[in-house]
Amino acid sequence: MFGYVRPQKSELLVREYEQYKGVYCSLCRQLGKSYGGLSRLTLSYDCTFYAMLLLSFRPECPGFHSGRCVVNPMKKCTFCSSGEQEFVAASALSVIMTYYKIRDDIVDSRFWGKIRAYAMLLLAARAHRKAAADFPQLDAIVAASVDEQKAAEQAPDSSIDSCAEPTAKMLQQVFESVAGTDTEPDDPKARILRQFGYFLGRWVYLIDAADDMEKDLKTASFNPFVIKFRLDDSSSPEDLDKARNYANQVLNLTLSQLTAALNILDLDHFNEIIQNVVLKGLPDIQKELLFKKEKMHV
Repeated sequence: MFGYVRPQKSELLVREYEQYKGVYCSLCRQLGKSYGGLSRLTLSYDCTFYAMLLLSFRPECPGFHSGRCVVNPMKKCTFCSSGEQEFVAASALSVIMTYYKIRDDIVDSRFWGKIRAYAMLLLAARAHRKAAADFPQLDAIVAASVDEQKAAEQAPDSSIDSCAEPTAKMLQQVFESVAGTDTEPDDPKARILRQFGYFLGRWVYLIDAADDMEKDLKTASFNPFVIKFRLDDSSSPEDLDKARNYANQVLNLTLSQLTAALNILDLDHFNEIIQNVVLKGLPDIQKELLFKKEKMHV
């Protein structure tokens, strides 16, 4: 994931925002505890959301307490008082996904970008080995997704749907694990979580591709929207607008399917925050990234 899955802070109650920050700061602390201080650089809104979803199915409501920031001791933070197992899993996912993202950057970058990515890979390798050993299933899911992504993008008949499929399937499997290893595949909770993860993963891939259109045009990198609309350096602003509007329609359809899964997802805790992320945060970031200069309704 790429930092797109975040709440619309202005619409959260003060209590809800403090809880969200508490989960965020607790994940930061767990990353350092599990994988060392440098691993905190992998902290993201996306894995914070994953941790919050894990916590939302705990039998008891997680509590919160005040403490000193692990990075800046002069600053006070809110921390979650329970859920160590959930934070351990979320921190492992954060490290694993960052490791494979760096490997992907090595392939896609030019000379100096490759040098920088190789240096980051050396720093991330040790943490990844530990995370992969602790959570081999998570590592296998992400690794398979990376391989499938390369195959989809290199296929002669690649399409937007086929390119979004690996990320969608990856989060489908990751979110299915939230239901628990003892849950039957046909269990309603597992089925809903699979749908929720699938459409969230699809949305994440699509918004990342739509956001990168202009950058990928300049670097001649693969982008499914660029391919579909046959964009190049000579493309007009109108051509780019056409591609963005199409991306917006596809993203809106994906959001509607994600919302449908959310509406039947029975959460024990943090329902308002998770609703905020999906119903307000995602549309807000979509509007911001696709229509930075235009005042358009998304």
